[in-house]
Amino acid sequence: MEVFVTGGTGYLGRHLIPALESQGHRCTAPSSSELDLTQEGSLSRFDAGTFDMVFHLAAWTRAGTFCRTRGGSQWLVNQRLNTNVLAWWKETQPRSKLIALGTSVSYPKGVALKESNYLSGLPIEDFYAYAMTKRMLLVGLQSLAKEFGLKYAYFVPSTLYGPNYHVDGRPMHFIYDLIRKIIRGRELCEEVILWGDGNQRRELVYIDDFVDWLLMLTPRIENDVINLGEGTEHSIREFAQIICEVIGFPFERIRFDTSKYVGLTSKVLDVSAAHRLAPGLRRTSLREGLMRTIAWMLDSKLYLAAQADW
Repeated sequence: MEVFVTGGTGYLGRHLIPALESQGHRCTAPSSSELDLTQEGSLSRFDAGTFDMVFHLAAWTRAGTFCRTRGGSQWLVNQRLNTNVLAWWKETQPRSKLIALGTSVSYPKGVALKESNYLSGLPIEDFYAYAMTKRMLLVGLQSLAKEFGLKYAYFVPSTLYGPNYHVDGRPMHFIYDLIRKIIRGRELCEEVILWGDGNQRRELVYIDDFVDWLLMLTPRIENDVINLGEGTEHSIREFAQIICEVIGFPFERIRFDTSKYVGLTSKVLDVSAAHRLAPGLRRTSLREGLMRTIAWMLDSKLYLAAQADW
């Protein structure tokens, strides 16, 4: 198949494209330096192509405080790029299936994180603008599919992790910062301070597993929303204990700073729909996934870079 990918140089894109190509698909994936999706008409040079699938992965966001401090800019950038991709899809690629990613932060606080609640209530304030652009992306897909008979699949991922994450100095998701701090505690004899009491809980999904699941479920989903994650969560203390065991650092030397902001105390997706559609999905164990991620961070010396606190 012919496949077009936005955001192909991002973390997910760098893992998805080789997987697509290994299945015999031909990928067109211009980088952001080659294609500015915020500019109307920027996709017109690909009008002549006939694509079977369009994976829309591009989004302007970062970990850490980015969403909390850049909400207005995020709204403008993401609304523009999403609208331009949807318009191009409708006008020049109506036979293709568009596969788009949502975000778990679009879910309102205090409800089960199941697909029927994705557009209900209000997202939490810290992620409000970004979350609403992802909701509007879904509304755009739904509306175009209804009016013009188009086909889409919309996946909501939990936090992705694994080797080969961004190394361009941007803030990393919490799991990388936990690994970084504990490695620095061992290698540089720094004090290891983690934010909160360590009881806040998070869900992770290993990047290779997510790509496998995404490709397995894409042909089975038509005009619907599907959560895609592990469906289980672990406390920050559990993550830290495994990291300490893997690298040989005493867990009792970690200090938890309960005065610091930690965000939601719990966040785990209801993935029952995905597992009904594709039972027996491969799962890399948390310990194995962390071991591979730690090995990559040690090999790349990424732990030497300063990052956000957690």
